[in-house]
Amino acid sequence: MSKTALVDDDRNILTFVSMTLESEGFEVETYNDGQSALDAFNRCLPDMAVLDIKMPRMDGMELLQRLRQKTNMPVIFLTSKDDEIDEILGLRMGADDYVKKPFSQRLLVERIRTLLRRKDVQNGIEFPETEETKVLVRGELIMDPLRHSVSWKGQDVTLTVTEFLLLQALAQRPGFVKSRDQLMDVAYDDQVYVDDRTIDSHIKRLRKKMRMVDDSFTAIETLYGIGYRYNEE
Repeated sequence: MSKTALVDDDRNILTFVSMTLESEGFEVETYNDGQSALDAFNRCLPDMAVLDIKMPRMDGMELLQRLRQKTNMPVIFLTSKDDEIDEILGLRMGADDYVKKPFSQRLLVERIRTLLRRKDVQNGIEFPETEETKVLVRGELIMDPLRHSVSWKGQDVTLTVTEFLLLQALAQRPGFVKSRDQLMDVAYDDQVYVDDRTIDSHIKRLRKKMRMVDDSFTAIETLYGIGYRYNEE
């Protein structure tokens, strides 16, 4: 049974999310501020943590910074902020993914499972190969779903789970167009409403990260009014 820590000053989130996770077989510990969570983590680390960014006593950014001094356990940020600077800073500090409020609890559960599966693979646990888990190679792009790793022209690219899922969906069928609605189904679920601009924002950030390792990256093509497609280079 995996132990997950929830750290948020919203008691409703702590109550309802912990109930959902426990019903899915997780052991859950809850904390309503960063300092109390850090004190507990110093005694015994969980398998992963879900952290709110804005909290009293110690915010999520500072807590993550302290954690990364001694552990690489998976960390997901919960945030109501739509601030790209916060996301970039958090990822550079070592966050593994972001889930924006309001969120579907089922979506959060799947993100947690994805990151725990990656941790198991890094620890040497083997999983059977399926279409969903096998390594995907498309030209200069290599994607490993189990390790949640991406490389382009031999250089590692750090993506959130959402960005990874969108890139994987596009790269699985080069040349075929994916509508925004189809990409929403990949990245979210039917309990979460997002508009076209949310997908466009994810694609924009995905391209930006790919261009950080290769400023000539053009593999993701926009078809205005239709959607996106991956062109194998």
